[in-house]
Amino acid sequence: MPAKTKSDFGAAYAKLKSIMQRHEGGALKANPDALENYVLIGPPTQASKGKDVWFGAVQTRKNYVSYHLMPIYVFPELLDTISPELKKRMQGKSCFNFTRVDEKLFNELADLTQQGYERFKKEKLIV
Repeated sequence: MPAKTKSDFGAAYAKLKSIMQRHEGGALKANPDALENYVLIGPPTQASKGKDVWFGAVQTRKNYVSYHLMPIYVFPELLDTISPELKKRMQGKSCFNFTRVDEKLFNELADLTQQGYERFKKEKLIV
């Protein structure tokens, strides 16, 4: 198997960021302090007990690109219907790692992100 290159990571980062960016706007804003990472944060709400709401992030690491999705940490039942292939990419409770673009899994992740966004809205964690 060929070694992963920086361009593989760059393409994966760009695609994952584009999935997360679909939810930017309104209550969710990109964190301007995260220059090398894309972080999406919402303002404090009554449901978040006055704390900022961390929705998700895309980060390039040494050996992979990470996609963090906090709605699945708060509402783990959102993971009940994910595929075994996507489940294999999980590290911890809310993070998926990739070394290259995988359209099938990225489409599934986009659907999961949308479900998480809708759940945060329903629970008034973002308004």
